[in-house]
Amino acid sequence: MTDARGMTRRSLFAAAAGAAAGGLVRPAGAVAAISRAALPAGVAEPVCSERWVGTLSRQPRTVDLGRNADLVGLEWPAASRAVGLELRARREDGSHSPWVPAGGHGHGPDSSPPSARLTGDPLWTGGGQTLQLRAARVVDGVRLKLVDVSFGRSARLQALAAGPQATQAALPLVSTSLSAGAGQPPIIARRAWARGMAPPRVAPQYGAVEMAFVHHTENPNGYTPAEVPAMLRAIYAFHRYANGWNDIGYNFVLDLFGRIFEARAGGVDEPVVGAQAGGYNLVSTGVAVLGSFSEVPISTAARQSLERLLAWKLSLHGVSAIGRVTVRVNPAGARYSRFPAGAHVSLPHIAGHRDGDSTECPGNVLYGELAGVRRRVQVLAGRPARATLSLVAGASAASGVLSGTVTLLDGTPIAGAPVEIQQRNVSEKGELVDEQTLFQLMTGAGGEWSQPVAIVPGAARAEGIRLRALCPGSATVPAAVSVSLRLPRAASVTPQSAPAPTPQAAAPPAT
Repeated sequence: MTDARGMTRRSLFAAAAGAAAGGLVRPAGAVAAISRAALPAGVAEPVCSERWVGTLSRQPRTVDLGRNADLVGLEWPAASRAVGLELRARREDGSHSPWVPAGGHGHGPDSSPPSARLTGDPLWTGGGQTLQLRAARVVDGVRLKLVDVSFGRSARLQALAAGPQATQAALPLVSTSLSAGAGQPPIIARRAWARGMAPPRVAPQYGAVEMAFVHHTENPNGYTPAEVPAMLRAIYAFHRYANGWNDIGYNFVLDLFGRIFEARAGGVDEPVVGAQAGGYNLVSTGVAVLGSFSEVPISTAARQSLERLLAWKLSLHGVSAIGRVTVRVNPAGARYSRFPAGAHVSLPHIAGHRDGDSTECPGNVLYGELAGVRRRVQVLAGRPARATLSLVAGASAASGVLSGTVTLLDGTPIAGAPVEIQQRNVSEKGELVDEQTLFQLMTGAGGEWSQPVAIVPGAARAEGIRLRALCPGSATVPAAVSVSLRLPRAASVTPQSAPAPTPQAAAPPAT
């Protein structure tokens, strides 16, 4: 498949056994299509390869890769699950990074078929050609997956040579600005790290945000600010090509310097379905902190940003920080879950990844901090609002009434709240998302609003036409967005000044 940039995109990791023995794989035609001079300074097209390892045991095994790897991951037979795989990298000065777990993670989409092999988390090394591997018990058939984002020159050394150029001020922010919670924190736009080289495979899917999962990425913690964009490109390449996902798995990524990055494409204020919590992706948002927090806490800057982001994101979707929600384990993603397919599970509104899936993520120390995170998010959130949207069909197929409410989470109505009915328009496979305002309203004394509409048949679209109700907020009213509603029969709506039609049937919001 060739995208608009003229670059041929396909799975970068070879499936053939010959490539598994250490073959180097690029997108077909990428070398000819892209010259290094055409890329931004210090930015390289990811190059992915595989290296056969074979058998691992408790005895550390040194593996000479024969080429640079900025990020690595392990793959092994699914029949060997609890094998305790660990990995560390040799640094430029000859020392080794700490041992980090390299095994199962519990991520994954809700549509992945069962596989005969498992793939662990992608682990950032920053560059190097030598690794050490070990396992708690003997495991055969191990393979390394390698990502190089630095032309073979070590991403860490490139970042050090570039100096402090990747600062918050130098990176563009998302244009969205909705004042929910304590206000929208600065969120660095996806294009700041993707640099036009991380296109999603398909357009995003949208669900609902009923809770949030907190993750860590299991990378060693000693990275620099300038390394982070390359880290995200490498994680994207691993998720996209090694795991076969549609995009990077997380919705948001935070670094230890407190910077928040837009990760998966589709809109930071939208309920974008990620691949961050198998079995629960349709009802959650996922935030990952770059680093390993099994033995150390996250930085103060990272924790403050995590709390502010969660306060904003959950408040915007009408979810409180404290409390629990009952969700159903999606059978398609149940192989990652701690619970059976179809089970109805009670989870915290702010959950650690291990609460839902079979994983140690987000690490023992960060997991222990989540109770305090919830309390702080509750304070920051203040009194969030909740917006609703529904369509009641009229006496004819060409008429109906859009209606909804804006209330506080305890049901207290908010009178005089502005409401915009918006149509979501998605292009560039989710990298460009525009919410077009169709009409504007104001809530009544009971927090309610309604708008008679004409339903106009339109051309068929794969996702249909989706609407949402947005309360953009004001000095006295917090911002809130409803769950999106898919219009029937590939239709669109226009305001209608005629009296409201007689209600016939309600169409609940689609998720």
